[in-house]
Formats: sequence, structure tokens, C-alpha cells
Amino acid sequence: MQVFKFGGASVKDADGVRNVARIVEQYKDQQLIIVVSAMGKTTNLLEEVTHAYFNNEPVLHKLFEKAKIFHEEILHELFEDKQNPIFDEVANFFVEIDWIIEEEPQDTYDYLYDQIVSIGELVSSRIIEAYLKKVGTPSLWIDARNYIHTDNTFREGQVDWEKTERSMQSSIPTLLEKNILVTQGFIGSTSENFTTTLGREGSDYTAAIFAASLDASLVTIWKDVPGVLNADPKWFDSTELIAELSYLDAIELTYYGATVIHPKTIKPLQNKGIALAVRSFIDIQRNGTIIRATNNPLPVSSFIFKVNQVLISILPKDFSFIVEDNFSHIFDVFAKHRLKINMMHNSAVSFSVSVDYDEQNIVSLIKELKKQYDVEFTRDLELVTIRYYNQQTIERVLVNKEVIMQLQDNYTCQMLIRSIG
Repeated sequence: MQVFKFGGASVKDADGVRNVARIVEQYKDQQLIIVVSAMGKTTNLLEEVTHAYFNNEPVLHKLFEKAKIFHEEILHELFEDKQNPIFDEVANFFVEIDWIIEEEPQDTYDYLYDQIVSIGELVSSRIIEAYLKKVGTPSLWIDARNYIHTDNTFREGQVDWEKTERSMQSSIPTLLEKNILVTQGFIGSTSENFTTTLGREGSDYTAAIFAASLDASLVTIWKDVPGVLNADPKWFDSTELIAELSYLDAIELTYYGATVIHPKTIKPLQNKGIALAVRSFIDIQRNGTIIRATNNPLPVSSFIFKVNQVLISILPKDFSFIVEDNFSHIFDVFAKHRLKINMMHNSAVSFSVSVDYDEQNIVSLIKELKKQYDVEFTRDLELVTIRYYNQQTIERVLVNKEVIMQLQDNYTCQMLIRSIG
């Protein structure tokens, strides 16, 4: 059994859906689970809907209408028969958002986010499953919320692995005997049947959860790039494809911010010895990248860029030492405000971290930290991580840049930098 994951770029329009069907057609005689993301930029749009609803902004209904029209246009391109049940099924999913936004917001933002934004995956997977049936591929839609069980941490649901594995193993093997299964990435549910999401870009993780729970032979993530590259093409004109990666290097790269794979994806696969392929849905003849157990190091230096970084420096008000009790409190505050630390450095009297800029969370974080510490922060920085670096690779990224903070070990160099001149 294999698991395929198709992201939003692969199903951004009707042609994308047709292409997914052509890829799946080649595997229709195998046991296969297809995990799909929301179409195109739907997640971003539904995030805007959530924000507008929670803040009572007049643009709410315009944004929601835009989301519906986008999917209606794709439906009309894919299905000539307007009596096809898929039209009503998609409309019914959007009615769930209608029911939410017709009332004044009473729940927390994170809860509302999960109930609204998750509709993107539900709609996308329904459309793809209906189109597969139309072109003669035996398929069955399943609701990931019936199988992936999480706690009540909305927007970052923590998977109950034992319950999830039990749910999947009890019925999915039988369903796979006759159908290719189509399900949603990114979503799960609580014990009270409230929808949760697994973190932004969490569909890769969903594929790993299904694969690990069902002992799949392979997971393939279909992307708009030829595989894992040693740098993002938008930063470097010349990049190289990495044909093979160890689990360790893949975990390190995703930890430091490589966006080609979701950070939580690798470990469940490593635990079960399941290989992960990253392939191009544009050129399906290419092998792409395979991630598996290997002792081979990366063949080239790899570069990861994170922009829009903030440096936060925390100092005791009385100039005493930063000690273990301070660290415990500081990390608790960061966790409370849901800010993930990308780089950190401590001295005797200060603790400095780099985080992604999130205005709402950072303002509240700094306000709380200032109750106990002096806090300084600097915006508009970039974080560059080089895996298997040398002096030449460091100099390559420092043209017209100034280093604010730098950390390095035998394999990895991190530099927080800003433009000069």
C-alpha cells in the first residue's frame, strides 16, 4: 500500500485535477490512499474569511463569495452534467461556513479558524474523488476526521497515535481492497467531534500519519519542483537536485525551515522504516528525491532562508544572571503565545532568539515578558541556515549583508543577517 499527497499547487485549477487523475490512473491497480490539500490559495482565502468574521470586518461576505466562486468555476470545467451530486455536496460544505458566520463570534479565534479553514480540504477532496469516478477510477471518499484523533489544541492538534492507529486499522484495509481512497490533509477531530487542524501546511504530516498507522510501503509527495533542491529557486539562480537524503538530514532541513516537507512528517516514517519520495507532478517521469535510511551525507551544501525575522533579546531587570529558572519561564511564555524559536543564543546576562514576525502574538509576548525582564527587539531580519557549510558558502550569502548573530557546529551554520547599503 502507498500514500500519495497532492498539495494545493497540484490542484489549483481544473487542469490540475485532470493531471492528478492521470497520475493516479497509473496506480489504479494498487492499494492507494490519496491525501489532498485545499485547492490553490484556498487556505489563505479562508484564513482571511476567519479573520474578517472574528473582527467583524465588512469585507467578510465578499471574501467568502470569492471562495465559493473559485470552486464553482472549477466544478463547471470538470463536470458537464450539472445534475452531478458533487455540486450539492460542495455547496453543503460551504453552508457549514454560512451557519458559523451568520452569528456573532462567541468562540475563540483558534477554534473558529479550524472549523472554517478545514472546509477547504473537505471540498477539494470531494471534487477530486468525484472526478476520479467520472474518469473510471474506482475511488471512495473518506473523512480524515473519523480516523485522525487529536487533543483540543486548535490549529496545532496533537495526535493521539494509539487511538488513530486503532481507528485506521479497523476499517481502512478492507476499504482498500476495492477502492482508491481519497481523504483530506491537515485535519483531525477531538473526542467531542470538533474539527482540529494539524498546523499550517500539515497535509504532509497527514500522509505520514496514514502511512505509519497502516505500515505503507512508500509515501510520495507530489510537488511543483523536481524534488528536494539544495536551495529555494527564488533565492538562488542555480540549484541542484538532491537525489537521496537520510532521515536525519531531512529532519534537520525541515527543522531549520525547509518548506518542501512539513517538519513533523519525517519522524513517523523513520520509526516505521517507510521511505518518502518527493516528485514533480509536472514531470512525472523524473525520479525526484528519495528519503530513507542511509548513512550518506548530503552531496552538496543546502541553504534555507527565512525572511521577516525578529530578534528578541531578553535581559534581567537587575542585571543578574540568566539562569535555569529564567529559561523555564521564558520558554513557557513563548509556548503560551505560540511563537516557535528559530534560533537562540544565551550569555550570562541575556537570552536572544529569532522568531517569525507575527504582529499580534509578538506584541502580546513582549508585553508579558516586560513584566519581568527588559526586552529589546529588531525587525526586518533574515535567517540563513547552511547545512554542510564551508567558508565559500558563507561568503556567498553575505554579499551586502551584515551578521547580527551567528551559530555553528560541525555540520550547520546559522546566521541572522540584515541588508546594508
